[in-house]
Amino acid sequence: MKMISSRSALILIVIAQFLGTSLWFAGNAVASEIGAVLGEPELIASITSAVQLGFIIGTFFYAFFAIPDRFPPGDVFFFSAILAASANIFIVILPFKLEFILSFRFLVGFFLAGIYPVGMKIASDYFEKGLGPALGFLVGALVLGTAFPHLVKGLGLQISWKVIFWITSSLAIIGGGIIGFLVPDGPYRKVNPKFEIKLLPQLSKINELKSAASGYFGHMWELYTFWAFVPPVITYLSKGEFSPVHISLLSFSVIAVGGLSCACGGIISSKLGSKKVALVSLTGSGICCLLLVFAPHFSNFIWITFLLIWGILVTADSPQFSTLVSQSVPAEYRGTALTLVNSLGFGISIVSIQFGQYLLNWLEIDHMLALLFIGPLSGLILFRFFSKKKRLQFEASK
Repeated sequence: MKMISSRSALILIVIAQFLGTSLWFAGNAVASEIGAVLGEPELIASITSAVQLGFIIGTFFYAFFAIPDRFPPGDVFFFSAILAASANIFIVILPFKLEFILSFRFLVGFFLAGIYPVGMKIASDYFEKGLGPALGFLVGALVLGTAFPHLVKGLGLQISWKVIFWITSSLAIIGGGIIGFLVPDGPYRKVNPKFEIKLLPQLSKINELKSAASGYFGHMWELYTFWAFVPPVITYLSKGEFSPVHISLLSFSVIAVGGLSCACGGIISSKLGSKKVALVSLTGSGICCLLLVFAPHFSNFIWITFLLIWGILVTADSPQFSTLVSQSVPAEYRGTALTLVNSLGFGISIVSIQFGQYLLNWLEIDHMLALLFIGPLSGLILFRFFSKKKRLQFEASK
């Protein structure tokens, strides 16, 4: 396959990853319609959890066997996209039963492990320098996809859930084809040809990796819980003045603006460095958690502006922490490190969401979300703690 420029590769990777991860959000966009057919009005939580659980287990599987580093990452992306798209389509083809839907959405999440973190791995193989801006655009595309279901709901689009599944599966296949046939291995790729049973324990000894991962974990404790509760917190702050359409469109705006901040933060990182951008963003979003308790006393304009600022800060650190993760390990282990950190980070997000839901039995939603500051605070403390420890020489198992 003919080599292409890093700029061209990045454009293709961003497009392919957006198309591939469209599978992630297909279930959220049509969960209410599926629930109505099955007589399960609260199905969105189950469908979302199935995909998240599949992604967590899938990323751990890919990391444990070092799949993104032992095999050509373009092939991993391509075949993962095909398998994820197939699992998505089986929901349409097979008998319409809840157990089938949840099982195949789990498989969609499992094979997304070969799309999202592997896309970042492919980008890292093209950028020895300037990885922060590249990952900023990649993660920004994912954030926009996360916001998409709220836009669909806000615009009142009436599209059959079967059509959505066919479209997203087709898009994922196209995305896989873009990487598989148009994006060759990057010039900075180094191959890890063998399975190393002691690799993960060895990686866990790298202080730079633990530092970057700690910041990312603190970010993940906050991010998905904030996103999950954006609609109810808007409902709470609006005191019943906003219609469901307005709530959906505002939810889309609060989440989608984070996609733009990922890209902008990436550009800024080329000047200031990924570390500074990540830490400033994590600190700012942690402060927003605490300031939320004052939001009920603000006018609509002020608290809407505040939520938009929070939406900007809560995502801008994600691609920069991933950049630091990538830079903390030898090139032949980048894919494994990125995939492993993704697995643990998404596991933390599920615990955070469930814990937040539990706290709502006793707390108002603004006070519950204010407690999310524990994540950014812990991330900042551990980031600095591990970054000050002596660098250990990495030794792979022989």
